[in-house]
Amino acid sequence: MQPPFFESGFILTWLRMAWDWLRATLLTPEYIVYTAMQMPALVGTGFTAWWIHDFVQPWLVRRIQADTAGDYGRHALRTLVSLIFPLLWLLGLAITGSVAARFGWPNHWIRIGIHLLAAWIAIRLFAMFVREPVWARAVVIAIYSIAVLAILDLLDPTLAVLDRLALNLGQVRLSLLTVLKSMFYFGIALWAAVLVSRILERRLQHLPSLTPSVRVLFGKLLTGGLITLAVLVSLASAGIDFAALALFGGALGVGLGFGLQKIISNLISGVLLLMDKSIKPGDVIQIGETYGWVASLGARYVSVETRDGTEYLIPNEEIITHQVINWSHRNDLARLKVQVRISYDTDVRKALELMVEGARRPARVLADPAPRALLLEFGESFLLLELRFWIRDVHNGIRNISSDVMLEIWDLFREHGITIPMPQQGIHINSLPPLTVNLGGGSQPSA
Repeated sequence: MQPPFFESGFILTWLRMAWDWLRATLLTPEYIVYTAMQMPALVGTGFTAWWIHDFVQPWLVRRIQADTAGDYGRHALRTLVSLIFPLLWLLGLAITGSVAARFGWPNHWIRIGIHLLAAWIAIRLFAMFVREPVWARAVVIAIYSIAVLAILDLLDPTLAVLDRLALNLGQVRLSLLTVLKSMFYFGIALWAAVLVSRILERRLQHLPSLTPSVRVLFGKLLTGGLITLAVLVSLASAGIDFAALALFGGALGVGLGFGLQKIISNLISGVLLLMDKSIKPGDVIQIGETYGWVASLGARYVSVETRDGTEYLIPNEEIITHQVINWSHRNDLARLKVQVRISYDTDVRKALELMVEGARRPARVLADPAPRALLLEFGESFLLLELRFWIRDVHNGIRNISSDVMLEIWDLFREHGITIPMPQQGIHINSLPPLTVNLGGGSQPSA
């Protein structure tokens, strides 16, 4: 069956009704004259308000930038400054409307202008409490569109037309009005869910009995649950039957499951990471060549910040399936190793003592557990020694402290005459017997 809004008869009927309404209300000679008498008041008050606004607005902006502290306070004051023009225009229309009513002049469009400006000011003031610019802009557009239609007495006809534009999907009747209502309710419910989840997450951060990973897990579960509740509330508010959508939702879920395998895998991996507490915010980890500390745990990725200020977003699935070195999993102690080669004619015991003494000089190296030096290997032209020492502040870096220890060892070796063998390569040439050449049957040695 063809949807009703694809039928040419319905479209022609709707266009004919719209034309009849325009011709009967707005296009009559009396109404045109009636409207033209009010246009000078509308345009004149708007021009005057804009002229005053041009003088006042720059001065106020300079005062705000010079005296106001805080980004949110500055943004709120800039929003109030942007409302100077509609406020002045509203004041001018109010005075003009009072004069017109006093002398019995027509003031219908003046009253409409007053209502439109008042609605705009009220909605902008409400949107000022929404800090996200995208959400604030969406709130202004949606609510003001409804307000304009209501002020012009076009809301009910518009809703009727939107309800006629519908599709029948089995037992579900899906109209354009239902879709728009669902989007509107979902936007409000989602904004409320995000706001409540942020408040609850802040409360969770101040509970000392919970570990950081458990706080993040509870925060993500609260956010996901509130968003799911927002979806259900928006669908129920729009009048959608959940039983009729069960089959369609199941098919959609299967399709999304196949198409979003990586996303679902990362989501499940993120929950596993939070539950098994293998990593948590603040841990110092190493994944391949990436070394840094965990800045945050997200639903899809782990944010790792390195010492050079670079932030890596590593998918949760890679954290689960690849080898990860956690330098601060159970405690903040870490043992580092430094290898040194010395020549065979060196006093090995003295070299080991100097290595331990060099490790004790940097302040970051711990005295307990104490550093220890070992003889590891008898090489072809060297003796391999290894120094092992402990640090507690892995987040301050491991390469830099290893470098400091090696520099101390180098200074001590030079001071006590301990040499580090240089790589040597030898070329051996074996002498060959004299070459004999036969000339005329005789044999003579070649020169």
